[in-house]
Amino acid sequence: MFGYHVPAPDEAMLISGGKGSNGESPFRVVTGHGSFVMPFFRKVRFLTLAMCEAEVAEACVTKQGIALNVRAVIAFKVGNDEESIVNAGQRFLSDQDQMSVLTGRIFAGHLRSIVGSMTVEEIVTERQKLATEVLDGSKAEMAKIGLSVDSLQIQSIDDMKLGYIAAMAAPHNAAIQRQAQIAQAQANQAAAEAEQESQRRQAEYSRQTAVVQAQYKAEVDRAQAEASQAGPLAQAQAQREVIAMQTELAQREAELRQQQLVAEVVKPADAEAERVRILAQAEAEKMRIQAEAAASYDRVALDRMLIDQLPMIVKEAAGGLAGANVNILNGSDGLGEIAAGLVGQGLSILDSVKKGLGGGEEKKPGTDLEPR
Repeated sequence: MFGYHVPAPDEAMLISGGKGSNGESPFRVVTGHGSFVMPFFRKVRFLTLAMCEAEVAEACVTKQGIALNVRAVIAFKVGNDEESIVNAGQRFLSDQDQMSVLTGRIFAGHLRSIVGSMTVEEIVTERQKLATEVLDGSKAEMAKIGLSVDSLQIQSIDDMKLGYIAAMAAPHNAAIQRQAQIAQAQANQAAAEAEQESQRRQAEYSRQTAVVQAQYKAEVDRAQAEASQAGPLAQAQAQREVIAMQTELAQREAELRQQQLVAEVVKPADAEAERVRILAQAEAEKMRIQAEAAASYDRVALDRMLIDQLPMIVKEAAGGLAGANVNILNGSDGLGEIAAGLVGQGLSILDSVKKGLGGGEEKKPGTDLEPR
């Protein structure tokens, strides 16, 4: 939108041409959001809030009068508060690269001051102390120009080839060399002992190997001797075992053949004989039953014929009574007695006929006079 400006996340927007936010600053500070700026009547500028870097390479003289070349790197930025932004904006807005130049000069002065109060030994062995004292000495001055320091790192310290630092390190180097030589001698001695131990173990291994080989050869020779002596015996034993196995095989084959003969000849013959016997018994039983049935049939026919003749026999007996002078005393009962007597005579005659024909024999079951 025309007249609306938004600063970047690492920028502060400075709007001049009106009153500041506190009524005293020459411009209004806007960070983190946009703002409408009236064209022609207001002016907008941007101040970086990003991290900046300054390098320092300064020749410093120690407390002992020894010149040292010290290199350091400073990481700084514009403070986040409005006061720091206003201070930095008033000093660096037109040329923001001057922040690194001015910061380097400030730290160079404090670095010379702090190094002049320390010895070479302290500077070399206590670099963090040097950095802390330089930071503490420059903090107030950096705040006045709106800058805050995040870190200070001492990169290198050298005596510009005077040899002081090397001489200072010489005793330590000598001690280290001695320790290295001692360590090397100990390592050589340990290596020699290890070599001797290896040779001793190799010799012991060779001796044990020779003993084992000798024992193995003796065992092989003994086994070969026993094998040469036991050869014929073993062969004979093997032949006996073969013969025994062949005999057992023949017996098994004979048993198998016998079982096959039983299964193929004997059992079928027995089965056929049993079948013939059962058929013969069945045929005989059939003929007996048929004979008994025929005899039973003839008896039944004869009895039926005699029974059929019974009325005629009674009739003939009654005819004999037709001319007789018979007095009946008890009426109808007496007449019934006469009729019963005639039937009894008929049955007696029938029984006599049956006896004459062989019918007096004991009746077998199933030969009664009742028709089946």
